[in-house]
Amino acid sequence: MDTKVKSACETCAHFNADGLKKMGIHTDNVDFVVALAGNPNTGKSTVFNSLTGLRQHTGNWPGKTVTRAEGGFEYNKQKYKLVDLPGTYSLLSTSEDEAAARDFILFGKPDVTVIVADANRLERNLNLVLQILEITDKAVLCLNLMDEAKRNHIIIDERTLARDLGIPVVATSARFSQGIPELIHTISEIANGNIICKPHRIKNVPSNIENAVKTLTAEIEKEFPNIPNSRWIAFRLLEGDTEIIKALKSGELV
Repeated sequence: MDTKVKSACETCAHFNADGLKKMGIHTDNVDFVVALAGNPNTGKSTVFNSLTGLRQHTGNWPGKTVTRAEGGFEYNKQKYKLVDLPGTYSLLSTSEDEAAARDFILFGKPDVTVIVADANRLERNLNLVLQILEITDKAVLCLNLMDEAKRNHIIIDERTLARDLGIPVVATSARFSQGIPELIHTISEIANGNIICKPHRIKNVPSNIENAVKTLTAEIEKEFPNIPNSRWIAFRLLEGDTEIIKALKSGELV
Protein backbone atom coordinates (compact mmCIF):
# COMPACT_ATOMS: atom_id res chain seq x y z
CA MET A 1 0.00 0.00 0.00
CA ASP A 2 1.30 3.40 -0.97
CA THR A 3 -0.20 5.69 1.64
CA LYS A 4 2.42 8.45 1.80
CA VAL A 5 0.76 9.75 4.98
CA LYS A 6 3.09 12.14 6.79
CA SER A 7 3.12 13.08 10.45
CA ALA A 8 1.26 16.15 11.68
CA CYS A 9 4.46 18.17 11.95
CA GLU A 10 5.35 17.37 8.34
CA THR A 11 1.97 18.43 6.98
CA CYS A 12 1.15 21.36 9.26
CA ALA A 13 1.17 23.72 6.27
CA HIS A 14 -1.99 21.96 5.08
CA PHE A 15 -3.83 22.68 8.33
CA ASN A 16 -3.88 26.47 8.39
CA ALA A 17 -7.10 28.44 8.56
CA ASP A 18 -6.96 29.21 4.85
CA GLY A 19 -6.82 25.51 3.99
CA LEU A 20 -10.08 24.49 5.67
CA LYS A 21 -13.47 26.14 5.45
CA LYS A 22 -16.53 24.59 7.06
CA MET A 23 -19.42 24.97 4.62
CA GLY A 24 -22.29 23.80 6.82
CA ILE A 25 -25.31 22.79 4.74
CA HIS A 26 -24.00 24.45 1.56
CA THR A 27 -23.04 21.51 -0.64
CA ASP A 28 -23.65 22.80 -4.16
CA ASN A 29 -21.08 22.37 -6.93
CA VAL A 30 -18.80 20.10 -4.92
CA ASP A 31 -15.65 18.46 -6.25
CA PHE A 32 -15.89 15.28 -4.19
CA VAL A 33 -18.45 13.27 -2.23
CA VAL A 34 -17.38 11.64 1.03
CA ALA A 35 -19.36 8.94 2.84
CA LEU A 36 -19.12 8.67 6.62
CA ALA A 37 -19.80 5.14 7.85
CA GLY A 38 -19.45 3.28 11.13
CA ASN A 39 -21.05 1.35 13.96
CA PRO A 40 -23.42 3.19 16.30
CA ASN A 41 -21.77 4.95 19.27
CA THR A 42 -18.38 5.46 17.64
CA GLY A 43 -18.54 9.26 17.72
CA LYS A 44 -19.42 9.40 14.03
CA SER A 45 -21.71 12.40 14.46
CA THR A 46 -18.96 14.26 16.31
CA VAL A 47 -16.59 13.61 13.40
CA PHE A 48 -19.29 14.88 11.03
CA ASN A 49 -19.79 18.05 13.05
CA SER A 50 -16.03 18.64 13.33
CA LEU A 51 -15.67 18.56 9.54
CA THR A 52 -18.76 20.55 8.57
CA GLY A 53 -19.34 22.94 11.48
CA LEU A 54 -22.93 21.64 11.77
CA ARG A 55 -24.85 20.37 14.73
CA GLN A 56 -26.37 18.10 12.06
CA HIS A 57 -28.69 18.83 9.17
CA THR A 58 -30.99 15.85 8.78
CA GLY A 59 -33.50 14.53 6.27
CA ASN A 60 -34.81 11.17 5.13
CA TRP A 61 -33.29 8.78 2.61
CA PRO A 62 -35.50 8.45 -0.46
CA GLY A 63 -38.28 5.95 0.21
CA LYS A 64 -37.11 5.22 3.75
CA THR A 65 -37.82 6.40 7.28
CA VAL A 66 -34.07 6.33 7.99
CA THR A 67 -32.64 9.81 8.55
CA ARG A 68 -29.46 11.11 6.96
CA ALA A 69 -27.24 14.11 7.53
CA GLU A 70 -25.32 16.06 4.90
CA GLY A 71 -22.84 18.89 5.17
CA GLY A 72 -19.80 20.27 3.47
CA PHE A 73 -16.30 21.59 3.90
CA GLU A 74 -13.75 23.24 1.68
CA TYR A 75 -10.10 22.24 1.83
CA ASN A 76 -7.33 23.70 -0.29
CA LYS A 77 -9.92 25.33 -2.57
CA GLN A 78 -11.75 22.05 -3.23
CA LYS A 79 -15.30 21.44 -2.00
CA TYR A 80 -16.39 18.23 -0.32
CA LYS A 81 -19.90 17.00 0.39
CA LEU A 82 -20.04 14.78 3.48
CA VAL A 83 -22.90 12.26 3.78
CA ASP A 84 -23.34 10.76 7.24
CA LEU A 85 -24.65 7.22 6.71
CA PRO A 86 -26.84 5.49 9.32
CA GLY A 87 -24.84 3.80 12.06
CA THR A 88 -24.86 0.06 11.38
CA TYR A 89 -23.02 -3.11 12.36
CA SER A 90 -23.28 -4.75 8.94
CA LEU A 91 -24.01 -4.15 5.26
CA LEU A 92 -26.02 -7.32 4.72
CA SER A 93 -29.14 -5.27 4.02
CA THR A 94 -31.33 -6.92 6.65
CA SER A 95 -32.64 -3.56 7.89
CA GLU A 96 -33.39 -0.14 6.41
CA ASP A 97 -30.30 1.31 8.12
CA GLU A 98 -28.05 -1.34 6.57
CA ALA A 99 -29.69 -1.00 3.16
CA ALA A 100 -29.33 2.80 3.16
CA ALA A 101 -25.65 2.64 4.14
CA ARG A 102 -24.78 -0.13 1.68
CA ASP A 103 -26.72 1.35 -1.22
CA PHE A 104 -25.01 4.72 -0.90
CA ILE A 105 -21.50 3.23 -0.83
CA LEU A 106 -22.34 0.95 -3.77
CA PHE A 107 -24.70 3.03 -5.93
CA GLY A 108 -23.64 6.52 -4.81
CA LYS A 109 -19.99 5.66 -5.53
CA PRO A 110 -18.49 8.20 -3.09
CA ASP A 111 -14.99 9.43 -3.86
CA VAL A 112 -13.87 8.53 -0.33
CA THR A 113 -15.46 6.51 2.46
CA VAL A 114 -14.44 7.40 6.00
CA ILE A 115 -15.03 4.45 8.34
CA VAL A 116 -15.30 5.61 11.94
CA ALA A 117 -14.38 2.96 14.51
CA ASP A 118 -14.27 2.97 18.30
CA ALA A 119 -10.65 2.42 19.35
CA ASN A 120 -11.93 0.77 22.53
CA ARG A 121 -13.90 -1.88 20.62
CA LEU A 122 -11.82 -2.26 17.49
CA GLU A 123 -12.30 -6.01 17.04
CA ARG A 124 -16.09 -5.63 17.07
CA ASN A 125 -15.91 -2.70 14.63
CA LEU A 126 -13.65 -4.50 12.14
CA ASN A 127 -16.57 -6.60 10.83
CA LEU A 128 -18.10 -3.53 9.20
CA VAL A 129 -14.68 -2.23 8.11
CA LEU A 130 -13.94 -5.44 6.18
CA GLN A 131 -17.41 -5.47 4.59
CA ILE A 132 -16.96 -1.90 3.35
CA LEU A 133 -13.52 -2.74 1.95
CA GLU A 134 -15.13 -5.46 -0.14
CA ILE A 135 -17.15 -2.73 -1.88
CA THR A 136 -14.76 0.19 -2.23
CA ASP A 137 -11.01 0.68 -2.54
CA LYS A 138 -11.08 4.36 -1.56
CA ALA A 139 -11.37 4.41 2.20
CA VAL A 140 -9.72 5.64 5.38
CA LEU A 141 -10.19 4.24 8.87
CA CYS A 142 -10.87 6.96 11.43
CA LEU A 143 -9.82 5.39 14.72
CA ASN A 144 -11.90 7.56 17.04
CA LEU A 145 -12.24 7.90 20.83
CA MET A 146 -8.49 7.56 21.26
CA ASP A 147 -8.70 9.62 24.45
CA GLU A 148 -10.85 6.91 26.03
CA ALA A 149 -8.58 4.18 24.69
CA LYS A 150 -5.60 5.87 26.29
CA ARG A 151 -7.49 6.15 29.57
CA ASN A 152 -8.27 2.42 29.34
CA HIS A 153 -4.59 1.65 28.63
CA ILE A 154 -5.38 0.37 25.13
CA ILE A 155 -2.48 0.65 22.71
CA ILE A 156 -3.06 0.29 18.95
CA ASP A 157 -0.27 0.01 16.41
CA GLU A 158 -1.81 2.22 13.74
CA ARG A 159 0.95 1.61 11.19
CA THR A 160 0.58 -2.18 11.39
CA LEU A 161 -3.22 -1.87 11.24
CA ALA A 162 -2.95 0.31 8.12
CA ARG A 163 -0.62 -2.23 6.50
CA ASP A 164 -2.94 -5.15 7.29
CA LEU A 165 -6.09 -3.35 6.11
CA GLY A 166 -4.44 -1.77 3.08
CA ILE A 167 -5.87 1.68 3.80
CA PRO A 168 -4.71 4.71 5.80
CA VAL A 169 -5.54 4.77 9.51
CA VAL A 170 -5.93 8.11 11.30
CA ALA A 171 -6.25 8.26 15.09
CA THR A 172 -8.70 10.89 16.37
CA SER A 173 -10.45 12.22 19.42
CA ALA A 174 -13.10 14.15 17.54
CA ARG A 175 -14.68 15.73 20.61
CA PHE A 176 -11.39 17.53 21.21
CA SER A 177 -10.65 18.04 17.47
CA GLN A 178 -7.54 15.90 17.83
CA GLY A 179 -6.53 14.16 14.60
CA ILE A 180 -9.18 15.98 12.54
CA PRO A 181 -6.60 17.97 10.48
CA GLU A 182 -4.80 14.72 9.62
CA LEU A 183 -8.11 13.11 8.69
CA ILE A 184 -9.03 16.00 6.37
CA HIS A 185 -5.64 15.87 4.70
CA THR A 186 -5.91 12.10 4.20
CA ILE A 187 -9.40 12.44 2.69
CA SER A 188 -8.00 15.01 0.26
CA GLU A 189 -5.04 12.81 -0.67
CA ILE A 190 -7.29 9.82 -1.43
CA ALA A 191 -9.84 11.90 -3.36
CA ASN A 192 -7.09 13.41 -5.52
CA GLY A 193 -5.39 10.08 -6.17
CA ASN A 194 -2.24 10.86 -4.21
CA ILE A 195 -2.89 7.93 -1.88
CA ILE A 196 -3.62 4.63 -3.61
CA CYS A 197 -5.36 2.14 -1.32
CA LYS A 198 -5.02 -1.62 -1.72
CA PRO A 199 -7.62 -2.86 0.77
CA HIS A 200 -7.77 -6.27 2.35
CA ARG A 201 -10.15 -8.65 0.60
CA ILE A 202 -11.51 -11.97 1.80
CA LYS A 203 -9.18 -14.73 0.58
CA ASN A 204 -9.84 -17.85 2.63
CA VAL A 205 -12.93 -18.98 0.74
CA PRO A 206 -13.81 -22.69 0.29
CA SER A 207 -12.69 -23.87 -3.16
CA ASN A 208 -16.19 -24.69 -4.43
CA ILE A 209 -17.45 -21.21 -3.51
CA GLU A 210 -14.30 -19.57 -4.89
CA ASN A 211 -14.75 -21.36 -8.22
CA ALA A 212 -18.37 -20.27 -8.40
CA VAL A 213 -17.44 -16.68 -7.57
CA LYS A 214 -14.72 -16.60 -10.24
CA THR A 215 -17.07 -18.00 -12.88
CA LEU A 216 -19.84 -15.57 -11.99
CA THR A 217 -17.41 -12.64 -11.76
CA ALA A 218 -16.18 -13.34 -15.29
CA GLU A 219 -19.76 -13.43 -16.59
CA ILE A 220 -20.63 -10.17 -14.82
CA GLU A 221 -17.57 -8.40 -16.25
CA LYS A 222 -18.34 -9.78 -19.72
CA GLU A 223 -21.89 -8.45 -19.60
CA PHE A 224 -21.01 -5.21 -17.78
CA PRO A 225 -17.36 -4.30 -18.61
CA ASN A 226 -17.33 -1.14 -16.50
CA ILE A 227 -19.14 -2.49 -13.46
CA PRO A 228 -17.43 -1.83 -10.11
CA ASN A 229 -16.85 -4.44 -7.42
CA SER A 230 -17.74 -7.41 -9.63
CA ARG A 231 -16.37 -9.95 -7.14
CA TRP A 232 -18.42 -8.52 -4.28
CA ILE A 233 -21.50 -8.48 -6.50
CA ALA A 234 -20.89 -12.13 -7.40
CA PHE A 235 -20.95 -13.04 -3.70
CA ARG A 236 -24.23 -11.17 -3.24
CA LEU A 237 -25.80 -12.86 -6.26
CA LEU A 238 -24.82 -16.29 -4.93
CA GLU A 239 -26.55 -15.35 -1.70
CA GLY A 240 -29.69 -14.41 -3.63
CA ASP A 241 -29.56 -10.72 -2.74
CA THR A 242 -32.74 -9.39 -4.37
CA GLU A 243 -31.64 -5.73 -4.22
CA ILE A 244 -28.44 -6.47 -6.15
CA ILE A 245 -30.38 -8.55 -8.69
CA LYS A 246 -32.80 -5.66 -9.24
CA ALA A 247 -29.92 -3.18 -9.52
CA LEU A 248 -28.22 -5.28 -12.20
CA LYS A 249 -31.41 -5.64 -14.20
CA SER A 250 -32.16 -1.91 -14.00
CA GLY A 251 -28.61 -0.89 -14.87
CA GLU A 252 -28.24 1.02 -11.62
CA LEU A 253 -24.89 -0.61 -10.88
CA VAL A 254 -23.33 0.21 -14.23
